[in-house]
Amino acid sequence: MRFQNLTDSKLSPDDVCRRVLRFMAQDPQASYHFMIGTDSQVHRGYTKFVTGLIIHRLGKGAWACYRTVIVPREIESVKEKLSMETALSQEVASIFSGDIIRRMEDLLLPHILQGASLTLYIDIDAGTEPKVNVTAKYVQEMVDRVEAMGKYAPRVKPHACAASAYANRHTKRPARMALG
Repeated sequence: MRFQNLTDSKLSPDDVCRRVLRFMAQDPQASYHFMIGTDSQVHRGYTKFVTGLIIHRLGKGAWACYRTVIVPREIESVKEKLSMETALSQEVASIFSGDIIRRMEDLLLPHILQGASLTLYIDIDAGTEPKVNVTAKYVQEMVDRVEAMGKYAPRVKPHACAASAYANRHTKRPARMALG
């Protein structure tokens, strides 16, 4: 599993963990949102899934990276795409659970009285308004899946910025057809 951003490519999960912790260590008294979300785009002959991972220091910047997965077919079913997006977000979240979350919390714990906090989100690229979002009828199912994980809180549009803004931006460009 490899991640990248505008300055780095081929980041391993360990590389991402180090960068997240380094970013947080710069201001351990701050409030942080750790967000993971996936969006997809159907291209001719394949579907491109991009999972964004963002550590947001509220009001003071962010560090982000993303992972791309190519499925060598055009996925047209809205439910299948949304289900796969949610599963890919959960896969990345499971890698960044356990020890990394404990290390993030341990970094902030001495600064709780100064306002330090950490909230974990999985952003679901779906909205609840049936007239606007064809995904609305699947929202509760995806929310239930994320809630079943425990630590991460689910968010949907318009609050699902890791999926609907950051990851979305990277789905539009055609992919090199390396699978994975």
